[in-house]
Amino acid sequence: MSHKQSIQQLLDKAQVKIDGTQPGDIQVHNDKLYGRVLAEGSLGLGESYMDGWWDSVQLDEFFAKIHTVQLDKDIVDKRLIVNAVKARVFNMQNKRLSKRVANEHYNLDNDFYEKMLDPHMQYTCAYWKGVHTLAEAQEQKLELICRKLQLRKGDRILELGCGWGGFAQYAASKYGCSVVAHNISSEQVAFARRWCADLPVEVIQGDYREATGEFDKVAAIGLTEHVGYKNYRTLMETAHRRLKPHGLFLLHTIGNNASVTTSDPWFDKYIFPGGMLPSVAQLSAAMDGLLVMEDWHNFGPDYDKTLVAWQNNVDKHWGEFKAKFDERFHRMWRYYLLSLAGAFRARKIHLWQIVMSKQGVLGGYESVR
Repeated sequence: MSHKQSIQQLLDKAQVKIDGTQPGDIQVHNDKLYGRVLAEGSLGLGESYMDGWWDSVQLDEFFAKIHTVQLDKDIVDKRLIVNAVKARVFNMQNKRLSKRVANEHYNLDNDFYEKMLDPHMQYTCAYWKGVHTLAEAQEQKLELICRKLQLRKGDRILELGCGWGGFAQYAASKYGCSVVAHNISSEQVAFARRWCADLPVEVIQGDYREATGEFDKVAAIGLTEHVGYKNYRTLMETAHRRLKPHGLFLLHTIGNNASVTTSDPWFDKYIFPGGMLPSVAQLSAAMDGLLVMEDWHNFGPDYDKTLVAWQNNVDKHWGEFKAKFDERFHRMWRYYLLSLAGAFRARKIHLWQIVMSKQGVLGGYESVR
């Protein structure tokens, strides 16, 4: 059996055709693709797309189809084994190594992110319930977080991993809270400091583990995916240590159906070095004996919509960035956003907002949707 026949046999399980005409089918431009994917797995598939070896009219649907039938399990990627060994021996998200993702991803270009994102500069899942635009959905997400945290005027908030400062700006300006926000990305910190200059917001360039003080509320929005499985407990301990006795902690994270201790090779190399997605079991173990789980909300399908909206914005403004980024970067970014969109569509991965308390909410916590 040829390499092409082997790949088509695998794709048949997902109802994907080589050089087909249906959404999710692929068009192959270089026959070396088949051997490369069989030899290199995830990394070979992603790099060959970046190199222009194949296309799909609807890339997100291609990934939705292959994830629905768990086709990724049929091709064992040798680099996953290497990464797993490294992850077990070393803490790949210690303070020194954790700066890689800031330098390689979040320090990329603020202008690029401003065009891709919404006015609140939210680089996490939006909440699309009853709304139709990215801007509306992201503001609704911020409001959802504030309501879940039961913010009141005068509350002191600690934000672990603040991005460009969108949540801090919203909580301070709309709810009258003071915010101490930590981030290791120099570009994001500079942006957040300018944006929040006239508000009671202190933006600290530093690791989340270095947070000090006592707070009414703690938020970690899109941080957990970067801390690594060896540090989930450390994140929970940090929140517990900084919360007042009756405080609340909200964790907003992408979640995985299974516990993993390694990164996808392509994403590790090109997008989020050392990143990995936690499972229910891993997060439950991390909070065990420390925090009381009050509410667990899954709205993963909303991330599918968010990622597609981001890609539409990138395509809309691509002409403004051609001089700065080449077409290989453009294809890399499309692959990143739309492969994730397909994974959310297939319910392979999820978006969780988890509310925890330090001592348990007396009388019970009222869930917010």
